Amino acid sequence: MIPVALDPAAVAMAVAGRGHAALRRFLALRAGGAKNLLLFADLLDGLEQAPRDSLRQLLPTPSDIAPLQALWIAGLPIDAAKELAALARAERVLVNVEDRPELCDFHSVAEVRRGDLLLTASTGGASPGLSARIRTRLAAEFGPEWGERVRLLRGYRMAWREQGRDVGAETDALLRANGWLA
Repeated sequence: MIPVALDPAAVAMAVAGRGHAALRRFLALRAGGAKNLLLFADLLDGLEQAPRDSLRQLLPTPSDIAPLQALWIAGLPIDAAKELAALARAERVLVNVEDRPELCDFHSVAEVRRGDLLLTASTGGASPGLSARIRTRLAAEFGPEWGERVRLLRGYRMAWREQGRDVGAETDALLRANGWLA
């Protein structure tokens, strides 16, 4: 696996599926900043919380898939998921089929968000349960205060660069002085 962090403003993406699994993935991507995200679902059970402006009441067709670069599939029966994944690949769209690593071009990670700080754990689809437990541990160690710390570090970093200072050394000194990673 090759870890990357995608800019959702630069990558056209969608979710296709049914029920809670599809809604959970949709909401997670929205939390990551995906603003123009669509949710395709042929059955609406469990999708009452989905924003109506993003919901398409059908599974995507090839013309719906063609403009995408990534498609998450969640909550569909395996035959429907395989068919949809094949359609996406035919359009050169990367595919993730939840809980089916053998059908995935990429895997979603267990994540902890603290402002711009993104901490992740992944087993490459081998054990999502282990990834979830590691996420819980990371969330306990890196609380909400880390969002503000990262915002503060961003400001310092820009100033240090303008002053020609060693950003790595200055970051280490600030972390030590505040006991943030002691």
